[in-house]
Amino acid sequence: MADATPENTMIITLPAGEVHIALLPDVAPKHVERMKALVAAKAYDGVAFHRVIDGFMAQTGDVEHGKEGGDPRRAGTGGSDLPDLPAEFSRVPFERGTAGMARSQNPNSANSQFFIMFEEGAFLNGQYTVFGQVTKGMDHVDQIKRGAGGSGAVTDPDRMITVRMGDTV
Repeated sequence: MADATPENTMIITLPAGEVHIALLPDVAPKHVERMKALVAAKAYDGVAFHRVIDGFMAQTGDVEHGKEGGDPRRAGTGGSDLPDLPAEFSRVPFERGTAGMARSQNPNSANSQFFIMFEEGAFLNGQYTVFGQVTKGMDHVDQIKRGAGGSGAVTDPDRMITVRMGDTV
């Protein structure tokens, strides 16, 4: 299913090691294009995993408020300067390692925030856009610091150190 060509492989460096996500341009072309644009702009470098719920998912990608030096109370409320994206829902299921776009209640509000599933989340199927699948380093995702309580808000969160595409050095 996952097209793991270098130009469609997003590589996230975490404190524990590298995570490779095979992007799915055939499933979510607009979302994959957005991810590539934000990676090229280095927008994700240093961004926190602000919401991490054990047994569910790790959320990151707030390029507005999630960077070091930003207001941690606002992490998770922002996005990029680019317009929100229309939903690209598919039949691709949310399973362990699936990468999906976060959004508000409006299905057409995905922007820059995304999440990686720790476990299956069938209740998300057809409700959120799937844009990729972890192909390497899921053990590193498993080590991301969890948040407390039901909200999963993380104090002193782990961060994406750098994010790059596989066809860049």
